[in-house]
Amino acid sequence: MIGRQEVQEALFYRFRIEDHVPADHLLRRIDWLLDFNAIRHEFEALYSHTGRPSVDPELMIRMLLIGYLYGIRSERRLVDEVHLNLAYRWFCRLGLEGRVPDRSTFSKNRHGRFADGDILRRVFEMVVDRCAVFGFVGGQAAAVDGSTIAADASRERKDQPEAMQKTWAAKEEIARPVRDYLDQLAAEAGEVPEGPQHKDPKYLSETDPQAACSIKDGPGRFSYETNYLIDTDHGIIMDVEATPARLSQEIVAAKKMLARTAERHAFRPDALAADKSYGTGPFLAWLLKRDIAPHVPVLDRQHQTDGKYDLSHFAYDSDRDSFTCLEGHEMRLRKADPVMRIKRYSADPETCGACPIRKACTTAPARTVTRHMDEDARQVARDISCTEEFVVNRRKRKKVEMLFAHLKRNLGFTRLRLRGLRGASDEFLLAATAQNLKRLAKLVPA
Repeated sequence: MIGRQEVQEALFYRFRIEDHVPADHLLRRIDWLLDFNAIRHEFEALYSHTGRPSVDPELMIRMLLIGYLYGIRSERRLVDEVHLNLAYRWFCRLGLEGRVPDRSTFSKNRHGRFADGDILRRVFEMVVDRCAVFGFVGGQAAAVDGSTIAADASRERKDQPEAMQKTWAAKEEIARPVRDYLDQLAAEAGEVPEGPQHKDPKYLSETDPQAACSIKDGPGRFSYETNYLIDTDHGIIMDVEATPARLSQEIVAAKKMLARTAERHAFRPDALAADKSYGTGPFLAWLLKRDIAPHVPVLDRQHQTDGKYDLSHFAYDSDRDSFTCLEGHEMRLRKADPVMRIKRYSADPETCGACPIRKACTTAPARTVTRHMDEDARQVARDISCTEEFVVNRRKRKKVEMLFAHLKRNLGFTRLRLRGLRGASDEFLLAATAQNLKRLAKLVPA
């Protein structure tokens, strides 16, 4: 006779949620690595001391971590998953009968209360400190790189900055990303921005004006860039910085992350590996000034001479700050450009006109050569590029690219859900925290 499943009603049930979470479950491995007691006092500053108790901020952060650990990008779906999944309920300290915050409450706290503080960065730094406690932060070598992530903004909804300013001025209320953009403009007014100068954008996004239009990964789209600084020994993300998707901002972000990790984690690497976009003279000099060996290819155009003699054919005299050509004639300093960080040297036109090798040297009335003000730092970087350490660290730099690949392919992080630079920063911090927790759970013995 065929069997039939029937519901057996009982007066009492003995059910421990602890017994239904496997010992090797990722969340169980991660749970004992988290210690919110160290930063709980910082939560209190975000809440009033009067009124009814609000949702526990630790619960909110644990739910967010679940979302980024398992690639659950929708807040509505995240709330449902935490409600139904026993392992998620156990990780969030909810038990069987604990109430999960509804979607509106969850969203209001995430976008409002957390945006006013620096809690998510403190959570990220707490995890980095845990990595250091277990000995997974060496400090000998580091790597830096950036990757573009599409903003929550349509490339069709755009307009010229002047037109956008008029539109916003006519509105009584404007969205938070727009308000953040206008506050940023007011704060930067009259200041000389750090790093290479970029042209003002031709178009701004109507919904997220802080995002920059990028064509790096296909058709033009509004994007942000997540910048990682990692310890290459174990692939731990030491810091993360959100910037608009502009190459000029990568070096600014790298400096900020190196300075911040030195202050907060005493992380001062002996060497830094990066791709060629970081190989500018000022950045190389900045690294050397801080005793960081630049394992970075030099961004070099000195050999682009159209078949004529290049800079290597001219001898530089540092005492006289001049060059000597192959015929023994002196080329003196004629102009210095502090913005472009270059010096121009040229010979006497009469001397060049009578030179027997003039055709192989120049077609101009007088030969001119250009030297970077940071040429000494550039030469140090060239010398380092010939060492075995350079080859090894350049190979380890791929760990940054692997983290970006994991972020996009495994965690489904290909498009932001929050707008504005603050929103992008929150999402990047949570994603990096999740990646560090996964890495730490793998490295720490069970």
